Amino acid sequence: MAEEEAKKVETETPSSEPPPPPPPPPAAPAPEIPEAPKDEAEEKALVPVPEEKPDDSKALAIVENPPDPAEGSINRDAVLARVATEKRLSLIKAWEESEKCKAENKAQKNVSAIGAWENSKKASIEAELRKIEEKLEKQKAEYVEKMKNKIAALHRTAEEKKAAIEFKRGEDLLKAEETAAKYRATGTAPKKLLGCF
Repeated sequence: MAEEEAKKVETETPSSEPPPPPPPPPAAPAPEIPEAPKDEAEEKALVPVPEEKPDDSKALAIVENPPDPAEGSINRDAVLARVATEKRLSLIKAWEESEKCKAENKAQKNVSAIGAWENSKKASIEAELRKIEEKLEKQKAEYVEKMKNKIAALHRTAEEKKAAIEFKRGEDLLKAEETAAKYRATGTAPKKLLGCF
């Protein structure tokens, strides 16, 4: 039985020279199309193109001599070392990108926190300023009222003094008229003609 298998293997193994490929079968003539007056572009589009299919049933595969096992292990070690290096570098790059992303996020978070802190402090100070402005406006209104009251009191006092002066002037004029009438009636001259002399 071993002999039969050896004979089968010998018959199945191809010889060093491949047999020539069989000639392609003759192509069937294209059916004639009755001619009608058409454009040249349409005629070219309607003409069928015969296709030739290569016969792959008897294709040969070229096999190179396998490299020496010692040479293969050196190449394999170099390839494995290169793969390990590339893997390490890609891990380092991924870690670096992750750290950069973390740093950016942390910085952005801190900046937004500072912005929120600034806005709250600014709002607090503006509220305090408004409170102080309201207090000052109230004090100003009170001082204005006091000053208006003082001005009114001053004006009242001045009017009273003016009225007193007018009253005294009227009395003095009346007294002078009475004294003059008395001197006229008695025919005597006043003792003091002018107060200056």
